[in-house]
Amino acid sequence: MNEIIRNAQSSVAHASLDPQNWSEFRALAHRMLDDAIDGIANVRARPVWQPIPDATRAAFKADVPREASDLAEVYREFADHVAPYAIGNVHPGFMGWVHGGGTAVGMIADMLAAGLNANLGGRDHMPIEVERQIVDWMRRLFAFPDSASGIFVTGTSMANLMAVLVARNAALGTLARQYGIGNDGTLLTAYTSQAAHGCVSRAMDIAGLGTDALRKIGVDADHRIDVAALRAQITIDREVGFTPFLVVASAGTVDIGAIDDLKAIAELCREEGIWFHVDGAFGALAIFSPELAPLLGGIELADSIALDFHKWGQVPYDAGFLLVRDGELHRQAFAQPAAYLRREARGLAAGAVWPCDLGPDLSRGFRALKTWFTLKTFGTDRLGATITRSCALAKYLEARVMAEPRLELLAQVNLNIVCFRYRADDAVNREIVADIQESGIAAPSSTTLGGRFAIRAAIVNHRTEEADIDALVAAVLEFGGRRCGDGMIEVEAPPLAAQ
Repeated sequence: MNEIIRNAQSSVAHASLDPQNWSEFRALAHRMLDDAIDGIANVRARPVWQPIPDATRAAFKADVPREASDLAEVYREFADHVAPYAIGNVHPGFMGWVHGGGTAVGMIADMLAAGLNANLGGRDHMPIEVERQIVDWMRRLFAFPDSASGIFVTGTSMANLMAVLVARNAALGTLARQYGIGNDGTLLTAYTSQAAHGCVSRAMDIAGLGTDALRKIGVDADHRIDVAALRAQITIDREVGFTPFLVVASAGTVDIGAIDDLKAIAELCREEGIWFHVDGAFGALAIFSPELAPLLGGIELADSIALDFHKWGQVPYDAGFLLVRDGELHRQAFAQPAAYLRREARGLAAGAVWPCDLGPDLSRGFRALKTWFTLKTFGTDRLGATITRSCALAKYLEARVMAEPRLELLAQVNLNIVCFRYRADDAVNREIVADIQESGIAAPSSTTLGGRFAIRAAIVNHRTEEADIDALVAAVLEFGGRRCGDGMIEVEAPPLAAQ
């Protein structure tokens, strides 16, 4: 054994992975930070998005790095081949998907969290108290009781899955975790709208209940779940022997941002004894805005709420969150005793409910810190104002579309999402979206509404202004005109878009 240790010592001169020269490391680190700050400060000087060159993509097919490399060289590779080809949601022209723009404050907070390298699975340390403080803030904002629980997760897809598991456990009892869902589990049925996010169906699959157990209810003219049809389907399922156990309402549907009638659904769920969950991936944070919060009426009656701080909250990815009204039911769905997780009366292993009791992860990063910094630095009033502003910009885009004969609005604007198209066929509109993305001018996405292809602009970034909306409209008209042979205007691309 001693010989093995001596050989290891001789083969590795420095076992620690810390820098050998802290001064050199500090200088390079400061340069990296300056470059990152410059990237945000000067974001308009670059394209929203640009295609990855073949050579750059090929460079990332290299073999496993066996030998050490100089940090400065690794950083150069990042700066040359990674940073320029990111998805672009930091840019104010990014309107494709509901991605927050992040902030310089959040970036620094993430760096501080990495420096602490804390595991928030459990034990008694202050980072967990930071997360608990945010849980308490969310309780207050959504008028949940003090006994409610909450936990940070990767995103609402995970939060929705966890809500399904808590609701399943509440319906079947805790023994289902030991023996499986059994015959009773095969009778469970859940309900959501046809406009709900696909992750709800995936959650039913992963939870072992099957996607067929999810009833997708039709929507009304406002793209909200048809509550009368929901009630009728629940009645039918009960009559044939099924057990309705969960309704997932949407606070901001993925296509157009519609908010279901949360009060009516809450009343129905209370009457039927069904778990009421709200998928509020981005829309739930309208609670920050005094102007928009009334649209969420009834969310305070939910049994659980899923949301993402990395969307309208502008926290850097990832920062999803689940809030559960009955904290004990939440704990019963995930807590698992183990000798290595024993709680003590004192010392580092002290504490009652640990985060690992409320979700599947024992290894958990310090997502709460960047959220805490964001909430503390800007306050919910200012964040709410940016949310209100994004909706006002959506109304501005709606007005631009309505005023332009060559454009057509495809759905009412509920919050911050605008679905429209150039007056041409689906094939042309599909090409327009790709043309705009590749130009670097803006980055809209697409969807299908009523069987028709739609250009979808989701305005989430706090940096977006009217000029960015104007640039999107001009680009749609320009590329639409080129595709249809009636181009009339020229669009000026960002300085780097052609490079």
